[in-house]
Amino acid sequence: MRQEKIAILQEIVDRLKASDSTIVLAYGGLTVAELQELRKAIRPFEGHCLVAKNTLVKKAAEELGWADVSSMLTGSTAVVTAKGDASELAKVVCEFVKKHAKAAVKGGELDKAVLSAAEVEALSKLPSKDQLRAQLLATLMAPATNLVRVFVAPLTGVLYVLKAKAEKDGGAEGGAAE
Repeated sequence: MRQEKIAILQEIVDRLKASDSTIVLAYGGLTVAELQELRKAIRPFEGHCLVAKNTLVKKAAEELGWADVSSMLTGSTAVVTAKGDASELAKVVCEFVKKHAKAAVKGGELDKAVLSAAEVEALSKLPSKDQLRAQLLATLMAPATNLVRVFVAPLTGVLYVLKAKAEKDGGAEGGAAE
């Protein structure tokens, strides 16, 4: 293999190793401006969009121990990598694909598991990690909140009775003064 290809292969391997999730995209027919739009959209996730030859991507995947990805590597291929929440990356990429009919999701990788295009689509519909954490926290806090309400309810009832009594007594005195 030529020195240039070895350097490109090493760059692909390094990017795949450094990322938390990867999506393989068919980009045939997209303009440079449209690819720049994708790159700009994934930048907040420390994302990169790398256009590479299928043979080099396949060798990089083999070097990283991924399952057979040759079914994804046909036609024009772009490899989108990012750090952080995989569902957020999938949402951005799937939204991009919906806006640009020439692009299509071929598949992806998450924790060394190869994902089909349908699995990447399903991943895009999941809530983000932050949303899941908030839901979990709300679920864990609900019993404690309800318990506090149960303990406070009798005291609140007594306060309402005392307030009503005070208003009644105050109202009777106010009526007698006139």
